[in-house]
Amino acid sequence: MAEGLENCPPYMCAPISGRFAAGADPVKREQILDGAKRVFMKLGFDAASMNDVTREAGVSKGTIYVYFQSKEDLFASLIEREKGRFAEELRDLLARDGSVEDRLLQFGLTYARHVVNSDMIPAMRTVIGVTDRMPGLCTRFFASTPSNAQTVLQEFIERQAEVGALSVDDADLASRQFIDLSTSILFKRRLFGQMTSTPDVNEIDRIVKSGLRVFLAAYGPAGSEAAKASPQ
Repeated sequence: MAEGLENCPPYMCAPISGRFAAGADPVKREQILDGAKRVFMKLGFDAASMNDVTREAGVSKGTIYVYFQSKEDLFASLIEREKGRFAEELRDLLARDGSVEDRLLQFGLTYARHVVNSDMIPAMRTVIGVTDRMPGLCTRFFASTPSNAQTVLQEFIERQAEVGALSVDDADLASRQFIDLSTSILFKRRLFGQMTSTPDVNEIDRIVKSGLRVFLAAYGPAGSEAAKASPQ
């Protein structure tokens, strides 16, 4: 392997010659994923075929199987890409200047709005619908990786606990709790079709701020005003 590429993901590494190995061209990979996203959104997972994706993406059937082993692999890779993009947006948000409370509030608001406005709910319904037939798809959907909103929040909480801004023994649990506090009411109602339209922004704000108050009451530094704060 060329020097400096030992730890590079295959689909991101170009050889010195400028030519990519089979299945390693990131532009081609993105082209296929973009086409797959349009097909899955239009037809749904079960009705869509790899032939549909090849036509939409403008690639040959041979090419698509160089990059993805199956429709399940393609769908899972698409979900992982979307999750990764959103996780980086959240990572940038948490890296901004501001108090712990402010950054947690912005995280909660951004995450909640994403849940009710993005393709996350349709994708999750698809995963639930095929879990018995394709358990590996569910495993990949819920995997905790560096490109995952929950692990991004966990890392932030760990850093804040180290400097005494939060009092947390289990950052993994605390991060999951904050996400649930911020989204559980909205998420469940959206997932099961009880909420058919996007909720009012004021309702999202109310739920997230309430969740943050509960979180800070449990994990704010002992005796600090932050634990009692009500974000405005």
